[in-house]
Amino acid sequence: MAQIVIIGAGFGGLSVAYELKHLLRGKHKITLISDEPNFTFIPSLPWVAFNLRKLEQVQLSVKPLLEKQGIHWQQGRVTALDPNEKRVRVGEDITFNYDYLVIATGASLAYELIPGLGPEEGYTQSVCNPHHAEMAREAWNKFLENPGPIVVGGVPGASCMGPAYEFALLADFVLRKKGIREEVPITFISPEPYLGHLGIGGMANSGKLVTELMEQRGIKWVENAEITEIEENQVKLADGQEFPFQYAMFLPPFHGAPFLKEVPGLTDEKGFLPVLDTYQHPDYPSIYSAGVITQLDAPETTEIPLGAPKTGQMTESMAMAVAHNIARELGEIPSRPVKPSLEAICMADFGDTGIIFIAAPVVPDPSIGHRRHATALRGIWVNWAKNVFEWYFLMKMRWGTAVPWFEKLGLFLLRLSLVTPIPETSDQQKDLSRVKG
Repeated sequence: MAQIVIIGAGFGGLSVAYELKHLLRGKHKITLISDEPNFTFIPSLPWVAFNLRKLEQVQLSVKPLLEKQGIHWQQGRVTALDPNEKRVRVGEDITFNYDYLVIATGASLAYELIPGLGPEEGYTQSVCNPHHAEMAREAWNKFLENPGPIVVGGVPGASCMGPAYEFALLADFVLRKKGIREEVPITFISPEPYLGHLGIGGMANSGKLVTELMEQRGIKWVENAEITEIEENQVKLADGQEFPFQYAMFLPPFHGAPFLKEVPGLTDEKGFLPVLDTYQHPDYPSIYSAGVITQLDAPETTEIPLGAPKTGQMTESMAMAVAHNIARELGEIPSRPVKPSLEAICMADFGDTGIIFIAAPVVPDPSIGHRRHATALRGIWVNWAKNVFEWYFLMKMRWGTAVPWFEKLGLFLLRLSLVTPIPETSDQQKDLSRVKG
């Protein structure tokens, strides 16, 4: 019986655990470790910040979900990893040996890179985790008592700019409903070279749709903006511009968890894990990764650094590939190894409208020099679709299933997929043979 350890109880960790439970049919032991007792549907956190959702509505307690599936649960913070001995330490004295390790920790938030950034030691809010979303909500309620300028956006190195657009436009929507929008100027400050770039060179007409919406809502913006410092009630840019604020929300850069960066040669300089097509580590084939912690280079270089986005669907795609390849390694399924398709559907809700972004794949296919297809569509139906998807995803986490057959069918009808077979002639297949040898 193999020992499979998964670190992280987010999109990636739970999806890997559920899919492995399905593929392995109880023949091997699966243990999931997380320092958070709850699964949180992260895409809903902007709603939490504006009192459009209660946090408990978008969270599930992980322990009973896993126990129902026969998956072992260990709550605690991973403090050390020894990939040579194949051992993980939790806290000070709990250790787990593994045959396969899946790292799905998500990322740490690098607020320290910009003076004054962040809700705990700085002056800005965030919606990147549930605790910070609650802090953003409390700050918003206080702001409403004494409204003034709002600034929203991302700092250099930020990735997945969708939540920043959501936050700015939801602020506009909520303030209009309260009848005080005219009292509150909103400015969007972005490291992107243009609105709707999203860290991936844009997709289809995304730039046009986002720009039109910002103009219609009276939101000013600054592109190619390099934030260098944030003081109390003021943002400073490298070009000397300064923007006063009464409320600010900025997306930070991401980096890897400290215990990963402490292992020599395991990660890149930011703490992200390099992977082969199978999503195994190039030097430690017993280690797989899924989600934000995985190294993924931005498809193009921009004047101000931007990270490549890793959406929930991309994370699910990685999780399916990881589970499939581990099951194949264990001899439980007879098939070729697969790689994640890295195709993405991103729904951004703006209150009374929204934009859906579809990119297949997110990073343009190097064999043809572009994406196979991409689109961006706007309408109130996007708001409805995101609400339905929130309900559906939380339900399937309760059911204990990663990707039901009807979800795969829906993706197929949208000309999307989660995984694709790795060609036997792939250079990375050769690399995989080398590390096994």
